[in-house]
Amino acid sequence: MSTVLLVHAKGGPPLGHVLSRAAARAEVHLLALSALPSAVAASASSLCASVVTPTDAERFDLVSLIVSRAEAVGADAVLTFSEYAVVAVAEACAALGLAGAGGAAALARDKRMMRYTWHRHGLPQPAFRPVTTRADLHEAAAALPFPMLLKAAWSAGSTAHQVIASPREADGAWRRSREVMAESARLGFAELHVAEAAAHFVVEEIVTGDAAQWFDEPGWGDYVSVEGVVAGGVFHPVCVSGRMPTVEPFTERAGITPALLPADLQDRVVALARKAVDALGLRDCGTHTEIKLGADGRMWLIETAARFGGAMTVPQIEQVFRLDLVGMLVDHLLGRPVAWPERALGPEQARGAAGSLVVLAVDGRGEAWRDRRVWDFPAVTEAVTLSEGSTLSVVPESSLPDGSTVPVYDPAGGANTMAALCLLSAADARTVLRDFTTLVDALPTVLPPAASAAPQPLSTTPQLLSGTPQLTSAAPQPEGVRA
Repeated sequence: MSTVLLVHAKGGPPLGHVLSRAAARAEVHLLALSALPSAVAASASSLCASVVTPTDAERFDLVSLIVSRAEAVGADAVLTFSEYAVVAVAEACAALGLAGAGGAAALARDKRMMRYTWHRHGLPQPAFRPVTTRADLHEAAAALPFPMLLKAAWSAGSTAHQVIASPREADGAWRRSREVMAESARLGFAELHVAEAAAHFVVEEIVTGDAAQWFDEPGWGDYVSVEGVVAGGVFHPVCVSGRMPTVEPFTERAGITPALLPADLQDRVVALARKAVDALGLRDCGTHTEIKLGADGRMWLIETAARFGGAMTVPQIEQVFRLDLVGMLVDHLLGRPVAWPERALGPEQARGAAGSLVVLAVDGRGEAWRDRRVWDFPAVTEAVTLSEGSTLSVVPESSLPDGSTVPVYDPAGGANTMAALCLLSAADARTVLRDFTTLVDALPTVLPPAASAAPQPLSTTPQLLSGTPQLTSAAPQPEGVRA
C-alpha cells in the first residue's frame, strides 16, 4: 500500500474530512504542526498509521523536519491543505523528488510576488504597491487613489485588512495591521516557513464590483472563486463557487456551491482563472482563485492559492458534484490516473447545492450586533425556519463549543473573530442563499444573551482603524476557517 505524509496546520478543509478521504487511498502518517481539533483527535489515531507532533526546536527548520519525517515513514507523497504550510511542503517535495506545487508555490502565497507576476503577464488586477515599512506605506498612499486597502502579504481569511480612506489614517492602519498579524501568529494563523513574512504587506487599489450584472437575482456577492487543480503543470478547473457579500472591510461570510452564473459568464471567469494559474507556473496541487466581478464585464484577479479552498469548499464540491477532491489529489500525487473534469462543472451538473456560513457578530446590513450573545446551535435549529428540504449542521472542529460567548467582530481581525462554521444543504443555490439570509438576520435574536457582556457599538465602521477591538474573547477559539 502506498504511503502518504499529511502535514497538518490550521486552516483549510476540516481535518476529519481530509483524513478519512486520504486514508481510503493510502497509509497516512500525520505530522501535526497545529494541535488536532478535539473533534478529530480520537479518529486520527485510528485513521493514521502514526501521529507526530514536533517540538518547537524541531520546527525551526520546517523543510528539514518534513523531509526527515517523510523519509522515516517511506512516504510516496507529501501534501498539506493548509495555506500556512504550502511553501514548506512544496520545498520538501522538491528535495524528496516527489510531486508537489513546485518552486512557484511562494508566488501563490506572497501577494506581492503574485501581483508582480500577473503584472508581467498583463492580467487584470487592482493597482498595488509593496509595503515593508511605515515610510513605504506613505509612499504608496501618495501613489494610489483613496480609499485603498492595506493587507498582509502572507495572510489568509481577510486577516489584517485595513481600508485607508485618507492619508491621516495611514499610521493607525499600519499599527493595527501589525498588531493583528502578531495576534494571528499567537493563534496559529501565520506563515510557518518564511520567518520575515509578518513584516510584508501590500497596498491595493479598491476596485468597484457589481454583482447585479453577473447574477440574475439579488443577494450574491461581487466576487467568485474558481476551484481547480494543477496536474503535471496543466490546470483543470472543477467548478465556480459563489459568495454572499463580504462583511466590512472584506471578510468572507459565506461560500455557495455552485455559483449561479450563466454559462457564458462562467466560461469567461474560468478563462481568467486559467491565465492566472498558468502565469504562476504551479506543478501539482489544488488551486483556489478569487476574482472580483465588475460592471460591463470587467474582472480583476484577487488572489490564487496553491491549495484547495478552505472552510467547507471541498466537502461542498463532493456533495454537489460527487467529486472527492482529496482522494483524487492523493491518487494523482501517487502517480495513479485521475479523471479530472473536462471543463468546469456548473449548475446544470449539480445535484442540489451546499453552502458554508461563517458566524460573525454582524447582521445582514453589516452592523455589529447590539448586544453580546452566546453560541448555541440547538437554539438556532429550534428557532430558525429554513426552506423545505434544507438541512443545517455545524462543523465542530471549526466552531466554538455551545455556551461560548460570540466574539465581538473586529474588521481588522477578519475570520479570527468567528464563532462557528455552519453547513447548509438545499435543493439549489438560490435556496442556500435565501436560507443563509434568513439565518444571518435571525442569529442576533435567537441566540441566548450573554449575561455579563457589555453592549457593542451599533456599527463596525468606527472600529476599523481605532486599534481598540480585541481579536479574542474569553471563550476558547475554534480551529478556524480560511477560504
